[in-house]
Amino acid sequence: MKQAQVIKPGILQFAEIPDPTSRVLEDHEILLQIHTIGICGGDIHVMHGQHPFVTYPVIQGHEYGASVLAVGKHVTKVKPGDKATARPQLVCGNCPPCRKGRYNVCQNLRVQGFQAPGAAQKHFVVPEDRIIRVDNSLSYDDIAMIEPCAVGAHASSKTDLEGKNVVVTGAGTIGNLVAQFVQARGAKRVLITDVSDFRLRKAQECGIKYIANTAQERFEDAIKRVFGDELFQVGFEVSGAQPCITDLVANIEKGCDIVLVGVFSKPPFVDLAVVDEHEITIKGSMMYKHEDFELAGRLLSKGEINVKPLVTQRFSFDDFAEAYQLIDNNREICMKIIINL
Repeated sequence: MKQAQVIKPGILQFAEIPDPTSRVLEDHEILLQIHTIGICGGDIHVMHGQHPFVTYPVIQGHEYGASVLAVGKHVTKVKPGDKATARPQLVCGNCPPCRKGRYNVCQNLRVQGFQAPGAAQKHFVVPEDRIIRVDNSLSYDDIAMIEPCAVGAHASSKTDLEGKNVVVTGAGTIGNLVAQFVQARGAKRVLITDVSDFRLRKAQECGIKYIANTAQERFEDAIKRVFGDELFQVGFEVSGAQPCITDLVANIEKGCDIVLVGVFSKPPFVDLAVVDEHEITIKGSMMYKHEDFELAGRLLSKGEINVKPLVTQRFSFDDFAEAYQLIDNNREICMKIIINL
């Protein structure tokens, strides 16, 4: 069976490995057939040697759509024929965060596709405690998007949103999904900002009404245009760009919350004097928990979250490496690339 591995930065190759269909499943194991794999920003960092916590070679694949082929004798959550995906987090269960139920920030966290083998192969085995059964009406493209959706579900749970004005900085896939979940959780108005008209058009296609290209319109002017004198009460920083966190801190209503979701390539400067004087609360958001995956699946099946405009290109499994070449040469027109197995 072929398995996609990044053996070193810039080099993706296929290895032949034993097919797990040939072994007997443990009591709580599930054998999946992988149909689709999504490529995310983290995967791109791995490909370019820019991810700080990866040891090469690394097996790709942490967001995927699958079907259940077989189950261990004590599995009750899924049955053969169900559509599914699974959380890629491998946690210790023993550290202080794990014992408090905050396993998404496990002190010994490993993530499949980064520090542990991913799912870039035809068949893949997962334990029952990480499986997510989804509505069989969802396409495998949609199911591969549940993992990034779960990031949006988790981030949007970090603060109260009901009736509040919200700004999301960064309109890439994750920023788009954060904004959609913010709307689904009852925000009053949601403004998403970026410097790419392409990404902002995608946001509108997904149902996000208010957009601003901050390369063409001052952040302060966009805030005034959308919110008037009401300002905004919650900010989500999803771009990983210094100007965005600067704008959020300088313009958010006093006494309100900023949630950090984006990954900064360099440590950002934050004016802590303003944070202090304005009593701004800055929170981090790390990955997701099981319930975030389940919520993402439910809202996708109900049509309350729209991911279809985000899939911009598809490649066959054999052309996995070519997908990265397209991304490198066409960043402006790439959102989510799907690999079809």
